Amino acid sequence: MTRTLSDLRSQRWFAAENMRTFGHRQRSQAMGMRRADFMGKPVIAVINTWSDLSPCHAHLRERAEAVKRGVWQAGGYPVELPTLSVGEIMVKPTTMLYRNFLAMETEELLRSHPVDAAVVLGGCDKSTPGLLMGAISMGLPTIYCPAGPMSSGSWRGVRVGAGTHTKKYWDELRAGTITPDDWVELEGRGVRSVGTCNTMGTASTMTSIAEALGFMLPGASSIPATDSAHPRMAADCGERIVAMVWEDLTPKRILSRGSFDNALVAYMALGGSTNAAVHLVAMARRAGIPLTLDDMDAAGRRIPVLANLFPSGEYLMEEFFFAGGLPALLERLRAHLHTGALTVTGRTLGENVAGAKVWNDDVIRPLDRPVTGDPATRGALAVLRGNLAPRGCVVKPSAATPALMTHTGPALVFDDHAEFSARVDDPDLPVTKDTVMVLRNAGPVGAPGFPEWGNLHIPKKLLAQGVRDMVRVSDARMSGTHYGTCVLHVAPESAVGGPLALVRTGDLITVDVPARSIHLHVGDDELAARRKRWSPPPRRYDRSWTRLYQQHVTQADEGCDLDFLETGTARPVPEPDIY
Repeated sequence: MTRTLSDLRSQRWFAAENMRTFGHRQRSQAMGMRRADFMGKPVIAVINTWSDLSPCHAHLRERAEAVKRGVWQAGGYPVELPTLSVGEIMVKPTTMLYRNFLAMETEELLRSHPVDAAVVLGGCDKSTPGLLMGAISMGLPTIYCPAGPMSSGSWRGVRVGAGTHTKKYWDELRAGTITPDDWVELEGRGVRSVGTCNTMGTASTMTSIAEALGFMLPGASSIPATDSAHPRMAADCGERIVAMVWEDLTPKRILSRGSFDNALVAYMALGGSTNAAVHLVAMARRAGIPLTLDDMDAAGRRIPVLANLFPSGEYLMEEFFFAGGLPALLERLRAHLHTGALTVTGRTLGENVAGAKVWNDDVIRPLDRPVTGDPATRGALAVLRGNLAPRGCVVKPSAATPALMTHTGPALVFDDHAEFSARVDDPDLPVTKDTVMVLRNAGPVGAPGFPEWGNLHIPKKLLAQGVRDMVRVSDARMSGTHYGTCVLHVAPESAVGGPLALVRTGDLITVDVPARSIHLHVGDDELAARRKRWSPPPRRYDRSWTRLYQQHVTQADEGCDLDFLETGTARPVPEPDIY
C-alpha cells in the first residue's frame, strides 16, 4: 500500500489554512525550523527513554541524534519526545510498576502530537514491552532501536556478567569465601560500559523478541552499545522509518500469530528470562492475538537452549554478537519459524536471516548439541499448575539445579519481603536444604508492582554448609540475569486470595517440573477452613499512580496490563479534535 502526503495524520496540524494550523507552523518556526524543514514531510517521533539515572540508556541522547540524521536524509522531519526511562537499576520498588505507565505515555504522546511514525529507543527490561505496547495500541509505523548490551566484563581472569555474578558473589561474600575488599573491587570492575546487562537477562531477551517479532532491523538486538555499528544502526532506523510511512507498514500488518510463534522460538533458544512470559502475553493482547502460558510451555518443551549465554550458559552478549547474533541463531532454527512473517524491513523474517552464518558453534550451539539438554526437562521455561497455582506459575529449568526438578519439602513461609529480610540470616531460622521457602504478597497487587524478589537469598546458615540452591516459591518475579530453582509468578497471587495465601509453615509442597505440576499437600476441607479465616492484606496507597495500578492490573498469566488498556472488544480510540 502506497500513501500520499494528504494521507498523513500530521497534515491535520500543518497543511490546513486556519488560525490553529497557522499557530502550529508559526511555533515550529519559533524553534528555529525553516518552513521547508517540516512542510510537506512525514513527521517522525523519536521516542527517547534516556535518563541520567539509567545507565542502560545513558547513550541514547547521542543515538537519537543518529536516528534524526537518518530521518533528515530520507526526507522526513524528526522530532524527539522524551518519555519515562524505567531504568531497572535505580527505579524502586520495580520498573514493572511503571511498564504500563510507559505504554500509556507512549501511546498518548503519539496520538496527541502531529506524528506519522515513530522510532522508539529503549532497551532496559520493561522499556521494550512498554514502548511496543504503546506503539501497538496507537498503530503507527514503528521501528524499535535498542540500547544494546554493555561490553563484556572480567574480574581476576573470570568472565563476569551483570546481575548473574552480582548474585553469585553476594552469596560468596555472605558465606565468607570472598572479602569485603574483594566485593568493592568487583563493584568497580564488573561492568565496563553503558548499555543493558551483558547476559541473557530480561533486556536482551526482550530486544531479541522484538527483533523476532519483526520490529527491528536484522541483527540490531545483538549490537553492543558502544560498538561503532550501533550509531550506524540507529541512523538506518531513521532512514527506514520514513519509507515505512509511505508503505503504511504498521504493527497491525507486521504482527500475527506466526510472528508471536517466532518470538517464542527465539525466547526458548536464547534461554531467555522468565519475565518474557508476562510481557509477551501483554503485547499479544494489545495486538488482539491470543497467546497463553500453555503456548509458551509447548514451545519450551520443543525448542532447546542453543545460546550458550549466562545465566544458562557461559558466554556474554558481546561474544554472541561476534558469533553471528540473533540472525544466525534464527537461521539455525529456520525449520521452526514462520518464515513468511513480515518485518519492518518490508521483507519477511525468512528473507532477513537467510544465509546468516554462525561463527562460533560453542556460543550458538547446533540443534544436536544444546546447552542444557532435553528441552522437555531442561528448557528455558516450564509452566506448572496445581492446587497451589491454578492459573499457572513458571520456572526456568535451564538455569536451575537438575536434582531439584522433582522435589518435596516443608514450607517456610514469609508474609512479605520485609519479614524475609529480617529473618533470612538468623542462625536459628528453621530451615534445611530440603525446605521450600515461600514468599507471598509480592505479586502485581500485593507488593505492589510485581518486583523481582523471587530469587530469595539462600539463608546464611545454609551457605556455610555449602548449599547454593534450594526450591523457592513466590508470586514475585526474578531478574532475568539470575539463576536458581525459583518457582515464580504464582497465579492468582496471594493478595487477591490465591492459594499461596493459605500456605502455612510446615505444609509439604511438591514441585515436579517433568510433570508440570505443583502441589500443596493440604486437604480441600482444611484449605476451605483456612480461606474462611483469611482476609486480604490492607493496601497502603490511597492516591497516586500506584492506587490506579492496583485497581486495574491483571494477573501474571494475563500479562499484568491494566484492564482498560487491553484491546479486547474496546472501540478504537478516536483521533484528537483540532479546532
